[in-house]
Amino acid sequence: MILRCNPNRIELLELRRRLQLARRGHKLLKDKQEELMRRFMALVGDSRKQREQVEEELQKAYRSFFSARLEIYQPEMEEALKFTQRHVELKTRVEPVMNLRVPHFQVETGGDFGYGFLDSTGDLDRCMKILTALMPRLVQMAQVEKHVSMLADELERTRRRVNALEHILIPSLEETIRYISDKLSELERGNITRLMKVKDIVRKH
Repeated sequence: MILRCNPNRIELLELRRRLQLARRGHKLLKDKQEELMRRFMALVGDSRKQREQVEEELQKAYRSFFSARLEIYQPEMEEALKFTQRHVELKTRVEPVMNLRVPHFQVETGGDFGYGFLDSTGDLDRCMKILTALMPRLVQMAQVEKHVSMLADELERTRRRVNALEHILIPSLEETIRYISDKLSELERGNITRLMKVKDIVRKH
């Protein structure tokens, strides 16, 4: 598609400058796209591995909780889980990664369970310990999956920009430059032809 412009030398120089910038930008975006894809694939593998491990630990916790539920009456179970002295502190920070502001989380836990060991079973204790140990890993998994989501969005935006440059802007600039060059060459040939005719007329007189 030829861009709307005046076919003159100034416009030709400006279009050539734009074409050079577009090609340079295309190369930079292409490099960025490849790096984003590399990081995205690495994080996807890490996220899948973390999720499998967390789900395996959660299944152990659920089995222990179900066993405890069979041994303890519901009112006693609810009373044991109603109060807790444990606390969770979440620290956050943001780091720039590939023009993205990626959140990072750090979890610190402390305190004791809110029930006495005489009023519970080993299965309930095991369940609570597994869930307590899983808290930092759940937050880490959420962090990685959020990072994957942000990288996927940025990768899609970068892909659209690369395609726009590669299939629309750069071909349009090249076609317009050829059009203006042909026009200028045609004008140059016309001028030369007129000059030659003028010289012939001058010689005859």
